[in-house]
Formats: sequence, C-alpha cells, structure tokens
Amino acid sequence: MYGIIVWLSNGAKGLRTGVRHGAGGLPLGLFARTYQTMRTIVLGGTGFIGKALARLLEGQGHEVVVPSRNPARVSAALGLGAPGARIIAAPFDGVSGAGWAEFITPDTAIVNLAGENIADGRWTPDKKRRILESRLDAGAAVMDAIRQSGALPAVLVQASAVGFYGARGTEPVGEDTPAGANFLAQVAGRWEASTLEAEVLGVRRVVVRTSMVLGRGGALAKMLPPFRLGLGGPLGAGTQMVPWIHLDDEAGAIAFLMATPGLSGPFNLAAPEAVDSRGFARALGRALGRPAFLPAPGFALRLLLGQMAEEVLLSGVRAEPTRLLAAGYRFRHPGLAGALAAALGRT
Repeated sequence: MYGIIVWLSNGAKGLRTGVRHGAGGLPLGLFARTYQTMRTIVLGGTGFIGKALARLLEGQGHEVVVPSRNPARVSAALGLGAPGARIIAAPFDGVSGAGWAEFITPDTAIVNLAGENIADGRWTPDKKRRILESRLDAGAAVMDAIRQSGALPAVLVQASAVGFYGARGTEPVGEDTPAGANFLAQVAGRWEASTLEAEVLGVRRVVVRTSMVLGRGGALAKMLPPFRLGLGGPLGAGTQMVPWIHLDDEAGAIAFLMATPGLSGPFNLAAPEAVDSRGFARALGRALGRPAFLPAPGFALRLLLGQMAEEVLLSGVRAEPTRLLAAGYRFRHPGLAGALAAALGRT
C-alpha cells in the first residue's frame, strides 16, 4: 500500500503574498477560528509531513517542539533562529521522553509521526525489523514522556496509514473496515496500538491513517524523473487503487482534528477522488505534458524489490475519508488534477 509510507523529503514552503500561508501555501486563517494557540510536540517533525505541519502551526502562532536525535537537523529543516520563530528543538534518544517530557502540559498536543521510511529499497529481514521497531519505539517514547511529565496532554495524534486495511481491491473502505493481514497491515496495527494506553489514561487520541502524500518532495519526487522523460506509466496491471492526499490537506486535516475536541479514533487521510494506478499515471503525465503509457511490469518490480513491490506498489486500497468529511473538514485539493498542479507549482 502506498498509504503506509511516511515519506521523508523536503517540506513545502510558504508563499510570500499578502495572505499568510503555511504548509504548501495553505492559508493560515483556515483553522484559526477553532484552534486555540497551544504548544504542539511533533515527533518526526523534520520529515516531509512533520515539517509542513510544524510550519502551519508556527504560522498560526503556536509553539512547536521537535524532539530530535540531531537538533542541528531541526535547525536546518525548520529555520530555528529566524526572527519570530516559535519552533524549539529538544533532545530525543528515540526510545524515551528524556529531554522533552517537561514540555508536556494540559494544554499541549502531541503528534507522533515518527517511523522509518518503508519505500527506500528491498525489505531485508533487518529492514523489516527497523520499519516495525522504529514505530514501536516512538510510541513507547510518547507514553514514557506522558508518565514522566505527570500531566496529560490535551490531545494525542497517532500516525498510521491506509495500509492498515491490507489489499482491498476496488471496494470503498471506511474507518470501520477491519485490519488486513499482510506485513504492512500488521505494522500499521501495532503502530496504532503503541500509544493506545493514552486513551486508558483519559487522553483524547486521534489516529490518522495516511495515504500517499503529494507535495514538493516525497513520493512525487521519486516518480518525476521517468515521467518527465515520457517513460512513466502505471505499475503492473494498473488496476490497483492509489489513495492519495495533498500535503496541504495532510497538514490541514491533522490541525483540524487537533482543533476539534469531540473527535477521536481513526480517520482516513485520503482525498475524495479515487483513482487506480493507470488513472494516476494518466493524470501525472497530463500535468507534465508528457505521455504516460509505459507500464512498469509487475514481474520486474517483484524481481527487483520483492515483498516491498508486492505490498507497496502493486497492491492498493480505495480508502475513503468518511469520518473526516462527516466531521466537516473541507479539502483544499479534492481532485487529483488540481492537487498535482499545486504540487508541481503550476497553480
């Protein structure tokens, strides 16, 4: 499934116009009416999604704390020290709350996005171990930090992915669909469960099951070279569904869910427009003005990448944002053509 990937790359930059913008040009006033200023701790805050979220929240006047093994990386990624910056780097050993637990207060939000990228090569036994353990360790660190602080945060947003559902073909999948059984589904299920104890303690917990995120960087950056050469096309048969969401809406939906006290439980972060791999390739080729008819043969992908190709590239799920829409979230990029244009800087 594309959706279990938390892609690590460059975040989107704000636009310098008369209206202040956050992630990918998202207007900062969009959530201002509902989201009171608070401190937000973002684990994974130097990643593709984390950077966009941190910039969005900072632009709204929130203090953002980014625990990191390498504080210098936080400074480079998010511009610490800039005039008016409200982003703080905190030490993080990857497994506990040491160095950042003291930032937790009853007005604090915690967003746990941390986890190793799954799509950067063949899955060896060691790679699969790191994929799982990095997520479980981050969840354990969140719970350790809450216990150390002696205070319960206002809300905890726990990352997951639509890979939770396994391979589902073309059937619409809402948040009440049971978990799948493949490796990615098992990882997603255990990732979600890693902070389940917070609910027992009385913390409002939101689980965001993310799709492939489109923005400047991330998954799209890896696709662009062959497509720009006119050598792009669907993966395998091209009939597998490709759930997607623009980075503006990924960050925006997380901020919205944080802002709305009555919301908890799982939410699919996927755009309303469903497409399969063939349709996605056509749309990307059209956005670039290039042909996109050359499929990547499934047997070749399996030979090259093994299980990773089977679960990430050649399987799919038609995840629908049922609960997110019912809660009143308005997508800035509900359609793929507009989302690709925005991600490519052509709007």
